[in-house]
Amino acid sequence: MTTATTPLSPKTGRSHLQENLFSWLTTEATPSPTPEPEQKTAPPPEPPAAKRETPDLSHVWVAAAEVEVTSKIASIADYRGSFKAPEGMRIDALEVYCKGCRRPYDEVRGQDCTAKIDNTHLIGGDQTKRAKRKIPTPPPNARIITGGTINRRGITAYVSGVSRPKR
Repeated sequence: MTTATTPLSPKTGRSHLQENLFSWLTTEATPSPTPEPEQKTAPPPEPPAAKRETPDLSHVWVAAAEVEVTSKIASIADYRGSFKAPEGMRIDALEVYCKGCRRPYDEVRGQDCTAKIDNTHLIGGDQTKRAKRKIPTPPPNARIITGGTINRRGITAYVSGVSRPKR
């Protein structure tokens, strides 16, 4: 017997899921070939509407800290990128800010995190309205000499040393 045909155990508390999965469908086995005109069948009930959960727009607060450590802990922290602080150690917080939007606690306390809504402020605003890079103008006495084309693909590029470092 496969798990698809085996009823779920009532001990797991999930048996109602299997029963209610297709409860919105009609349970008629076969429709009658000629429906009686007096008898009208009710339309099947609508499937249950999906519950929309509101997204969590709260800030994730982090603190930039300054911790005085021994040379042994410093070498471990340098190698691993983390270390364990001893119990009871006092850590001075330099700044408290949101991990997502990178804004200080004082500025955005009680507001939604803007990085979870739209993080364009992290990338310098709207990229379509951003000023393009300016091409530098050459000095007045400079002359532009066109060179040959460089093949950057294929075996000839490898042989000529474009894609590999020189020895």
